[in-house]
Amino acid sequence: MKSTIKGIVCILFLFSYTVSAQSYKTESGEAIFHSKVPLHSFTGSSEHLIGLINLDAKTVDFYLDLATLDTGIGKRDRDMRETLETDKHPFAEFFGKLVSDFDPSISKKQTVMVEGDFKIHGVKRNVRIDGTLQMTDQGLQLYASWILKLADYNIKPPQILFVKVDQEQEIEIKAILTPTEN
Repeated sequence: MKSTIKGIVCILFLFSYTVSAQSYKTESGEAIFHSKVPLHSFTGSSEHLIGLINLDAKTVDFYLDLATLDTGIGKRDRDMRETLETDKHPFAEFFGKLVSDFDPSISKKQTVMVEGDFKIHGVKRNVRIDGTLQMTDQGLQLYASWILKLADYNIKPPQILFVKVDQEQEIEIKAILTPTEN
C-alpha cells in the first residue's frame, strides 16, 4: 500500500513538473499598435501584456488592460480610451490554440500560428494570427502581428473635422515568457 501511494505521489509530482515545465508566462509583455491618419501616423504601446502559453495543451491566453496604452499625448490617450469605451470594456483578450507545430528543443526562431477568440470593445471574433516562438536562455520569446479592422469590433474611428483615423490598425505583441513555477 505504501509503495502504491509513493508511486502515485511520484507520478503526480512528475506530471505537475512536466505541465509546469511546458507552461510559460509573462506579466510584462509589450503590446503595440500603429495607427494612421492622413499625412500622419502614430504608435501606442503598453508593457503590461499578461499571458500564458501551455505547450502541452497548446493553449495561448493573453490579455491587456487597455487603460495602460500610451501614445505619448494625453489628449489622444483620453480620446482613444473614450473611443474604446474602456470604462465598459477595459480589456483586450485572446484565448486560443497553437495550431502549428512548435519544437521547444530547437533554439532557432520558429513560425507558428494560433487560432482563437480575440475580444475587444465587447466584441469577440475568431481570428488566426501568425507569429514566431523561439526558445532562448531568458525563456520563450514571442512575436506576433496582425491587422485589426475597427469596424469588425464596432469601433467607430475618431475624427476631427474631416480627418479620420484609419480603419485598419497594425497590432504587434512581443514578450519573453518564463517557465511557470509549481
